[in-house]
Amino acid sequence: MSAGHSSRPERPAADRLARRVAQLQPSATHAITAKAKALEAKGVRVIDFGVGEPDFDTPPSVKEAGITAIREGWTKYTPPAGLDELKQAVIEKLKRDQGLAYLPNQILISCGAKHSLYNIAQALFDDGDEVVIPAPYWVSYPEQVRLQGATPVILPTEESDGFCPSPAALARVLTPRTKAIILNSPSNPTGAVYPRALLDELGRVLLDHHCVIISDEIYEYFVYDGAVHWCLAGLRPELANRTIVVNGVSKSYAMTGWRIGYAAGPAPIIQAMSAIQSQSTSNPASISQKAAVAALRSDGSFVTEMVSAFDQRRRVMAEGLRRIDGVSCLLPNGGFYLFPRVTALFGRKTPAGQPIQTSSELAAYLLEAAHVAVVPGAAFGAEGFLRFSYALPIEHIQTGLAQLRDAIGALR
Repeated sequence: MSAGHSSRPERPAADRLARRVAQLQPSATHAITAKAKALEAKGVRVIDFGVGEPDFDTPPSVKEAGITAIREGWTKYTPPAGLDELKQAVIEKLKRDQGLAYLPNQILISCGAKHSLYNIAQALFDDGDEVVIPAPYWVSYPEQVRLQGATPVILPTEESDGFCPSPAALARVLTPRTKAIILNSPSNPTGAVYPRALLDELGRVLLDHHCVIISDEIYEYFVYDGAVHWCLAGLRPELANRTIVVNGVSKSYAMTGWRIGYAAGPAPIIQAMSAIQSQSTSNPASISQKAAVAALRSDGSFVTEMVSAFDQRRRVMAEGLRRIDGVSCLLPNGGFYLFPRVTALFGRKTPAGQPIQTSSELAAYLLEAAHVAVVPGAAFGAEGFLRFSYALPIEHIQTGLAQLRDAIGALR
């Protein structure tokens, strides 16, 4: 044995990880995408209904703004909380669309809406806190809560109610330990859009409980059939001083890779989030910020064109899913996802004799047999469902539906 070395065996690296890591579940959507990419690398053509990003290209004027920023030397650090110009563009947008008035110190620019939500969790949640999350929910909500030592309190919703939360049920889960509630309308994964009357009633319930309201509005423009997106802080101004509005340019302007999101809310919370961001990422990419200014100040024609295309795809996919034996599907009026029920398929067996008992097993079978990627509902707190994104060209949707029909038809 060499001098100076202990005979004690070295601890495995995994034993050195923080306890919080053991509680963390990896993103199911990213996992499905990774599996689909691995198949494609082997030469298999996969129809990816799991992806959560528009297939449209970023608008030319926005790309040009980014190129111009590079040419003009906007390649240095910006203030950690973001460029004043972009903050002002966000203020203008929130005033125009939601009727909300903010000052620059109430705005934080981050590396995507997910980053904004993580900053909120870091700034607000402690051990012993509870955070109410309606289910089905976006996969990262409960994980971000748990990472802070807080407890996600899941508020189930019913398919028969269009996956909208009940005010009475909300009142029952609120306690003195409730630090916040996360509202997401239009919803990922269900596409539910909270009607004005319902949102107003939820606000009435929240008036009596002094928790923070986190309003994730990243899908705000993706509404159909006359549905309207409402912001709770706009409907009930008396709640604005404890509401944080989260949004970004990723979905509405097909800018997922540019990584720009923002949060607007009470100055003390925003300043705490800014301090946290200054010690983690510092500022978002300067070039992306300049491009985001152009997006937020554009005329809206790109968004209108994209949403119109998505509406057509929504109808084609919903109709196709309803024609598959064992699948039932609501036609939601928001987002760009469908969330069909597949419980009628549970108990059937694959051609190889493997029983299908869960949404995860069904998703795995469909990827293998149909070369179609979908996300199991269990990842969203809703076993018995699958999430389909229709952010694909219609011809790909039709091909994927045909492959699904054959694979599900082969179950026995």
